Amino acid sequence: MKLYGALLSPFVRKVAVVCAVKGIAYELRPFRNRDGFLPEFLAASPFGRIPAIDDDGFVLADSSAIVHYIEAKWPQPPVIPADPQLRGRAMWFEELMDAELSPAGLKVLFNRYVGPVLRKVPGDEALAREGEAQLPRGLDYLEQVVPDEGWLVGDSFTVADISVAAILCSLVTVGLGPSAARPRTLAWYRRVEAHPAWAAVAATEDAARK
Repeated sequence: MKLYGALLSPFVRKVAVVCAVKGIAYELRPFRNRDGFLPEFLAASPFGRIPAIDDDGFVLADSSAIVHYIEAKWPQPPVIPADPQLRGRAMWFEELMDAELSPAGLKVLFNRYVGPVLRKVPGDEALAREGEAQLPRGLDYLEQVVPDEGWLVGDSFTVADISVAAILCSLVTVGLGPSAARPRTLAWYRRVEAHPAWAAVAATEDAARK
């Protein structure tokens, strides 16, 4: 499977960890160069959003759509619970990542790291501060609901854990990752980091940065 995007993106990281959980081999592919988006990437993602995949000719974009496709094609081990209530909760945490934490966090990530460090263009510090001010609402909620032991939903590592941890990992890059200020979240995040699938993707990401 070709996976277009960069692991710094929480959405790309989410798909990569799901693949690692299921033992699916993927090839991380670039999605742009100096001239803009690559044609093969746009064939999979017509609106230019990462991630996108090409699975033996089947192309698809959007991390949630990709995870559902993967779950249907490779159902074991599951990352989406079968129980209706647990599945609903898993989707809720995925939405917490998509609609609350990521919009705020990516304002910081892009304007303090992706722009000035990677692309060598000035960031918008006012927008970064706006995102930073928006983050506590979602992070405080997470601290209230994260379990003292185990995973976010049920007794297994699911897309809920993967999604939320994916954006928190990106926040580490700009110094806003899990900390002792929210101890329950930090303890849960350490459990995620120790999961073999997460650790495998983290090692790939670290190697790419170096």
